Amino acid sequence: MRYPFHLAFHVTDLRAAREFYSGALGAEEGRSTETWVDFDVFGHQLSLHLGTPFVTAATGQVGDTMVPMPHLGFVLPLDDWKALAQRLENYGVAFVIPPLVRFEGEPGEQWTMFFNDPSGNPIEVKGFAEMEGVFAS
Repeated sequence: MRYPFHLAFHVTDLRAAREFYSGALGAEEGRSTETWVDFDVFGHQLSLHLGTPFVTAATGQVGDTMVPMPHLGFVLPLDDWKALAQRLENYGVAFVIPPLVRFEGEPGEQWTMFFNDPSGNPIEVKGFAEMEGVFAS
């Protein structure tokens, strides 16, 4: 990874967010106050602040699938993606789009899954057998 990104958005309940991001995603909690909490999520800084989450809708067309927009996303090596998919299933996460492969046999072949955090914020996690495929065309 060249440089981590920082993303801040709203959640409705910090306790539920802490349980989800540390429990289901395995993120490490960082600094916090009574109104926000930081997490290291796959090496990126995610800041969750109390407030009204952004409005989302399934308006992004990817192949034949409509995906939630906007959404937060992470890209992982395939073995890590598979381990996370199993962790999420074991945790009882309800998938918006269950784990699947898309663009099979094409440049950019990827495994993907969509789910929501407890505040309804959509998250996509992609897995690539070869990380060079992330930007393949």
